[in-house]
Amino acid sequence: MKILAKIHSLYIWALLPLVVMVAFQSCKDDAILVKSVDESKYEVKGESIGFLKGADGKVDQSNLEFRNEGVYEVVLQLSKPNAQVVTGSVIYNEEVLNAYNKKNGTTFKAFPKNLVTLSGNGQVEVKASAISSAPVKVSVKSGAEIDGREPYVIPLSTTLQSGAVQSSSSDLLLFVNDLSKVPSTDKSTGIKIISCMEVNDANPLSNLSLKLKNSDKYLIDMVILFSSNINYDEATGKVKVTHNPNVTHLLANRAKYLKPLQDKGMKVILSILGNHDRSGVANLSDATAKAYAQEIKAVCEAYHLDGVFFDDEYSAYQYPPPPGFVTPSNKAAARLVYETKQAMPNKLTMVYVYSRTGYFGGSDALEEAEAGQYVDYALHDYGQSYDLTSSFPGLPKSGWGMSSAEYARGYIPSTNALNNIRTGGFGAHMIFALDPSRSNFNSTQTRALQNIAKVLFDDELVIDRSQIYSKDW
Repeated sequence: MKILAKIHSLYIWALLPLVVMVAFQSCKDDAILVKSVDESKYEVKGESIGFLKGADGKVDQSNLEFRNEGVYEVVLQLSKPNAQVVTGSVIYNEEVLNAYNKKNGTTFKAFPKNLVTLSGNGQVEVKASAISSAPVKVSVKSGAEIDGREPYVIPLSTTLQSGAVQSSSSDLLLFVNDLSKVPSTDKSTGIKIISCMEVNDANPLSNLSLKLKNSDKYLIDMVILFSSNINYDEATGKVKVTHNPNVTHLLANRAKYLKPLQDKGMKVILSILGNHDRSGVANLSDATAKAYAQEIKAVCEAYHLDGVFFDDEYSAYQYPPPPGFVTPSNKAAARLVYETKQAMPNKLTMVYVYSRTGYFGGSDALEEAEAGQYVDYALHDYGQSYDLTSSFPGLPKSGWGMSSAEYARGYIPSTNALNNIRTGGFGAHMIFALDPSRSNFNSTQTRALQNIAKVLFDDELVIDRSQIYSKDW
């Protein structure tokens, strides 16, 4: 991204009580492992506090995508063991969603109650001296009344009925997308292949040319449009989302260039990159970050995009910072990502593990939530594969993008690096600058793609030449 983006920059124009996030589970009755989460904020004067927590450790908003039916599992968690048995119940409570919509100015619809089932009638119990209940399965199924083009919310409340814990209730908003009518790109190992497209050069539709022979699945799961920008508007004194002519054309013609990708199950993500002025993803004040997050939300909603990818490069940060800005920092970058997730909890938030978007832990952590609560994917710089536990606390390995590739310059991961992604339980691999029109496509690029198919999925790459598209604008 770094060198190519610089080359092409010449073309760039100028939630509430405890809202809970739960973890996606398969329909099997497997035991779940609840991941760790920083519970220090739930400890008050030595008392135990009860709260809902998903199997991935998240305690904020969550998303469930399903086809025909799906299951999430959530537990009642205590901040410390309690001397008494703690009992409670989980109920469908539309008032929780009404309050959320009123507070945030949103209009999310409730997922029909008749399509939701809670295992054990929603009853939960934490035994004496334990810290967690058995999981409650929140099962959902598709219905004729569901519009697959928009998200819904399952609003849940938990009331604690006995046991000396401080919190008597907590709420859960589960953002739901019914994808029953959309094909799935999910492959055998669950690893996501993320194609970051340099759209100044290439047509994103070419991602449709790559499939796996045995599974008949598309190789690519997500397509990042690289890149839109953050810019300072001298006239208004505000920051705004801007698009160069190439991104503008793709968005204006989304039915031709973007919808076909989504119709095949791929997600389309907008990249946000600095653009040589005072603004950047790492120097916005809290208020400015909140306002800019709303700008991003508006763009994603207008063009039916599935999320945003932040990259802290090419900003001309000013020192001392002008009004509305702060000294560039990892913490300021984390704030923007957090505010974006707050603004659009049903969308993906992704970061490039580089510069100030590369570390949201330690003294750069936000008080409101650890990074795993608001970062969905952290994508390593080219060839990098170091542990991200301390960089993005709470982000499971399924959200780590390892050993990223750069196809224009031939930075290709080795077979050992790809094996590490698979055996290490990591969830993503990013390729940058896929371009069938480049001279190395039939050599370097194709060999790299074939290796991904073989090592990550035990499959064989098939390139459909009829689905290779040149840049036609």
